[in-house]
Amino acid sequence: MSYQIQKLEPENYDKCNNIWDMSQSPETVKKWYDELVSGNRVIFVYIEDGAYLGEGALVFDTRDTDYTIADKRVYLSRVLTKPECQNRGIGGKIVDALVDYATDLGYKEITVGVDIANVGARWLYEKKGFTTIVFIGEDAGGKYVKLLKTL
Repeated sequence: MSYQIQKLEPENYDKCNNIWDMSQSPETVKKWYDELVSGNRVIFVYIEDGAYLGEGALVFDTRDTDYTIADKRVYLSRVLTKPECQNRGIGGKIVDALVDYATDLGYKEITVGVDIANVGARWLYEKKGFTTIVFIGEDAGGKYVKLLKTL
């Protein structure tokens, strides 16, 4: 199948509802949209035959130096694939596109946070070179780890 990965323009943000149910998280939807418009967040989408099947984002300032340091470290906010399209390599292609974009912008490091229970996501990130553990912690969502990849 033919696909493309492209940078999402704010006017197309609602098309991501095909990937995840945006109505379930209105506060998050607004926060991420505002970050997209302000330029603090960039979203790349995986499109196949016109359908949005996956997305991933970079955030430039999280106000947490484990995740972001101006002009040095950028945060991979998340990678998400439409449930029925998982295990097709889409997430890996999105991660590659985000890493390439961060490298092109001159960043030296990229970080990601992943729930320890999310074995599949952690496996993907480690496979893609996120192998340095920056922090292990726990929040309302459970135990998680912050991973870093040198670019």
